[in-house]
Amino acid sequence: MYAVIRAGGKQYRVAPGDVIRVEKFGTGTDGQVEFPVVAVSGEEGKVGLQSDARVVGEIVEEGRGAKILVFHYKRKKQYKKLRGHRQAYTAVRISEIAFDGQSFKAPELPKKEPKLKKVKSVDEHEEHEAHEAHPHAKKHAKKKAAPKKAKKKSHSKKK
Repeated sequence: MYAVIRAGGKQYRVAPGDVIRVEKFGTGTDGQVEFPVVAVSGEEGKVGLQSDARVVGEIVEEGRGAKILVFHYKRKKQYKKLRGHRQAYTAVRISEIAFDGQSFKAPELPKKEPKLKKVKSVDEHEEHEAHEAHPHAKKHAKKKAAPKKAKKKSHSKKK
C-alpha cells in the first residue's frame, strides 16, 4: 500500500511508517499534517486516482539540512562571490493512508526507556570523597623547556 502525495512543490511516494523530509511548514501546525493526494495504490502494480483518499502524518522533527556553497565567478574580472545556504526542513512520519473505506496505519513506535544510572560501588565512592577533600594533593611535575639551538655563523665575506 502506497500513495503519491504533493508537498512543497515536490511529489513523494510514501507508505505507512515512512519518514520523509519536506520543506518547512508554517508555524500553524500542531503535530498532525494532512497532504493532498495525487494517486493511491491498494495492490502492487495498480495505481488509481482517488479524490476521497487521505494521507495523514505526524511531525517528527524540524531542522536545517547540510550547507551548500554557492560560488559565483567571472574570469579575468576579479569577481568572486561565495554564499552558503542551509535549507530548512520538517521531518514527517506517515501515520495513516485511508481511501475507499480502508485505512492502513503505521505500526506504533516502541517507547524508549530511560537509561538507568550506574550505581557507584563503596570503593569508588570513598575515592571520590578523598579527591574532593584534597583536590590538589597530587602535584604534577613541570615540563622541562627545550634546549636552545646554537646560532649558525655565516661564512660570507663583505667586499
